[in-house]
Amino acid sequence: MATNHLNNPIFQDADKARAWLESHIWPDGPVCGYCGSVNNATALATRPGYHQCNEPKCRCQFTVMVGTLFERSHIPLNKWLMAAFLLCASKKGISAHQMHRMIGVSYKSTWFMMHRLREALREPFPEERGPLGGSGKVVEADETYIGGKEKNKHIGKRNTRNIGGQGKQIVFSLVERGGSVRSKHVPQVSAHTLRPILVAQVDRKSTLMTDDAGQYRIVGPEFDRHESVNHSANEYVRGDAHTNTIEGYFSILKRGITGTYHHVSQQHLKRYLAEFDFRYNERSALEVDDKLRAEKALKGIVGKRLTYRRTGDGANQQA
Repeated sequence: MATNHLNNPIFQDADKARAWLESHIWPDGPVCGYCGSVNNATALATRPGYHQCNEPKCRCQFTVMVGTLFERSHIPLNKWLMAAFLLCASKKGISAHQMHRMIGVSYKSTWFMMHRLREALREPFPEERGPLGGSGKVVEADETYIGGKEKNKHIGKRNTRNIGGQGKQIVFSLVERGGSVRSKHVPQVSAHTLRPILVAQVDRKSTLMTDDAGQYRIVGPEFDRHESVNHSANEYVRGDAHTNTIEGYFSILKRGITGTYHHVSQQHLKRYLAEFDFRYNERSALEVDDKLRAEKALKGIVGKRLTYRRTGDGANQQA
């Protein structure tokens, strides 16, 4: 992100940050974080940022942070907004160590902040947005393995028998050409585990593009058209049949995991996938700049409070 963006007043002043956040997540007036009433509160002159709910059965005092990922946080709101903008602007991610140096918050707190922000990016029910693809559209499906190169591991932990992705985490992704990506951590690669995801997330009228793995031969006929390429025979493109779009996404994901985060535990992998999916879905090719991407991300903070205990106390501190 450009340096002049970081000089924005909302990153320097907590009151300006609060006013900015209120304007974006309260477009119709204050929303009580306790009873949900809209524009039925009175601002408290003696407590800047606080509102008194006027619902007779509520009457609670609240701020814009109540009911969001920021609730009960002692970290200034301007630091939260700066972290969100930096995370959304970093194509291959940004480490917690780098973030803590830039925003001036302790490493432990920064690590937790970043997981909270990833939770804001995660779609708990992506099917509510409707399936990918449709008539005349192409969806590519493939899986990849996260876990580092065997040559970089301790000799006692290497997969010496070279059995596929043994010891690694499996990520299954779907990419609509020119559109969105959806990724999911799966326990194994088989028609039994992948078919439910494919039929739930992809419109049956779509053209499905895959490699020639056996699981896709089983589910492929359920779609309007299914084409596959044989990578084992060095076939990567045949007409419009290819999986280059999804391979491009995997290259960004792996550069981030390998080069920035170095290690991602199974417990937190879903949040890192949400981070990379979100940036891809809100990319510059779709006319989304850094500022707009962060604004969209911050709209996901409502109703997703995450406590430190829920992240796994002390787990994956190198993330």
